[in-house]
Amino acid sequence: MSQNKKPKPHRTFTTEFKQQVVDLYRGGKRKCDIVREYDIAGSLLDKWIAQAENSGSFKEKIIVLRKMPN
Repeated sequence: MSQNKKPKPHRTFTTEFKQQVVDLYRGGKRKCDIVREYDIAGSLLDKWIAQAENSGSFKEKIIVLRKMPN
């Protein structure tokens, strides 16, 4: 059976929202719980965490390097 999945519409997130989810992560909440609760991609959360740690700005474009499985 094939499902006709519609792509999610493009969403934009405020700086305040990004900071809120990063703060939740820094406060000890698990990434998987944040991703599920706020319906965001794990890679997006990783990007926001890296941006917050590197520059404190969410406007900076960065490359998130991931370890490849063996």
